[in-house]
Amino acid sequence: MNNLALLSLAAVVAAATAPGLAQTVDPASQRDAFYCDERKLGSWFYCNSEKVKREAKEREQQPAQTVPAVERMAAITKQLDELKALAILEPTSENIVNYIRFQREQLDRASTFADTWSRSIWQNPELDYTLERPVGTLAKQTWLTDRRDQREGSMQALTQRYGVFYFYSSSCSACGTFSPVMRALSDNYGLEVLAVSMDGGPNELFPNYVIDSGQYQRMGLQGGTVPAIVLFDTQTTQPIPIGYGVMAADEVMQRIFYLTQIEPGSDY
Repeated sequence: MNNLALLSLAAVVAAATAPGLAQTVDPASQRDAFYCDERKLGSWFYCNSEKVKREAKEREQQPAQTVPAVERMAAITKQLDELKALAILEPTSENIVNYIRFQREQLDRASTFADTWSRSIWQNPELDYTLERPVGTLAKQTWLTDRRDQREGSMQALTQRYGVFYFYSSSCSACGTFSPVMRALSDNYGLEVLAVSMDGGPNELFPNYVIDSGQYQRMGLQGGTVPAIVLFDTQTTQPIPIGYGVMAADEVMQRIFYLTQIEPGSDY
């Protein structure tokens, strides 16, 4: 072949592969929309292949559906109950082993939860309730000392605003035990105590007693139970029942402190 023939052959090849010119393509890589979709004239392999690819791509783009945690927990509980029931009704070695193994898995999960819970609280002081209400011996003693000092201070201030109605009966042995407690609180903190006799009988420790003429009910008390004490707010003229029965002085002071100084729920 001479040079002219070689040049002519090269020109033909170049023309066949030049950009913009038609090239041979694999029919499987092309999709004839007119044939496959509009005309629906058949089902050639390249129509089905393209459809499968499109559907697979759509499935990949869809977000994975996760089972809610509460449903997963319910499923675990249900399976545990089922394994337990099966082990009891059909106590074969296999059934019992299956139950024990599954139960151990849940115990391990619970242990991990408890451990992570503790670690999280240690690292987040705002979640650590023991900083507000200690449970350790040393920390609890410190907290109790601080609380006692606060209570003592509040009792000194309370006498300027509050008084106490002390309801008793002369025939009540519990009242005879409780009267010295109320007398001591009155003397030690200057707390004004008005003793009210429910049966008209006297009280040696409170000689300036008065006889009940409806005060018991007006103070919000019920049932006629004695001894009973009510804190009376002279600023709001509102009674605050403290409690019934015999109490130690610390208990009375504690209740008064809570009722006047602590918001409900803040100390628990």
